[in-house]
Amino acid sequence: MTKAPYVPPKVWQHLAPSGGEFANINRPVAGPTHEKELPVGEHPLQLYSLATPNGVKVTILLEELLALGHRDAEYDAWLIQITEGDQFSSGFVEINPNSKIPALVDRSSATPIRVFESGSILLYLAEKFARFLPTDPVGRTETLNWLFWQMGAAPYLGGGFGHFYAYAPEKLRYPIDRFAMETKRQLDVLNRRLSDHRYLAGDTYTIADIAVWPWYGALVRGHLYSAAEFLSAHEYTHVLRWAEEIAQRPAVKRGRRVNRVWGDETDQLPERHRSSDLD
Repeated sequence: MTKAPYVPPKVWQHLAPSGGEFANINRPVAGPTHEKELPVGEHPLQLYSLATPNGVKVTILLEELLALGHRDAEYDAWLIQITEGDQFSSGFVEINPNSKIPALVDRSSATPIRVFESGSILLYLAEKFARFLPTDPVGRTETLNWLFWQMGAAPYLGGGFGHFYAYAPEKLRYPIDRFAMETKRQLDVLNRRLSDHRYLAGDTYTIADIAVWPWYGALVRGHLYSAAEFLSAHEYTHVLRWAEEIAQRPAVKRGRRVNRVWGDETDQLPERHRSSDLD
C-alpha cells in the first residue's frame, strides 16, 4: 500500500517527537530546562564544549596558540553532554542563550566576557592573541571570507546532508539527494580554491582552515557520517591534500581529543585542565 504523502497543517504544532538520534533534545522553545551552575577552573579561559566539529575548532585553536608559546591561552575545557541536555542548564544558557556548544568565558579581566558561536570564538581568540588572522587588509578579508563561508555552508552539510543521510528515522530520497548535491558543490568550491592555494586564505594557515577542517576535512577523510564513498570524496584531491596536511599538525592532534567521549579510548579526553592532560 502506498504511503500517503505528508500534508503540512495550516498551523504547525509540536505534538510528538520527530524521531531520530537527537529527537530527545529538540524542542521549539529556548531557555533553560533546569537549574545548574557551570564549573569554573583555575585558568582565565573557560570552555564548555563537546568534540563535535564545531567544538573541535576551538580546542584546535587553543592548542595551536599554546604551541606558539602563548601561556595565557591555557584553558579549562568542561564536557557538555548534548545528548543528556547539559546545554539547557541555567548556567550554560546564561553564556549561550542559543544552547549550542561551544561556549567560552574569558575571565582575564574584571568583567568576564562570554563568547558563543564557534566562528565568533575563533575570531575573538585570534584577535586577542594576534595570531592566525593576518593583519594586512587582503589577507584578513580573505580569511574572514572563508570563516563566514564555513559558518553559512556547514548547516547544509550537518543539519541537511548529515541529518537526513545518517540520523533521520527514515531514509528519504529527496532530502538526501538535495543535500548530497549541495555538499558536493561545496566540496568543489573548496577543491577549486585549494587547487592553487596551500591554505584557504593563501599561503598562511589561519582560523579559516581551523574552522573548515573539522567539517570538510573530516568528511573527505572518512571521519564524518561514513559518507566519503557515497560522496566520492576521492574526487576532491586538493581538499584531501589540504585535509591530510592539517591532520598531521601536533596541535590539531591534541585539540581533536579534548572533550571527546567516543571512539578509541586513547583519543578520548572528556575534560582538559592542563597541557599535561594530553600527554
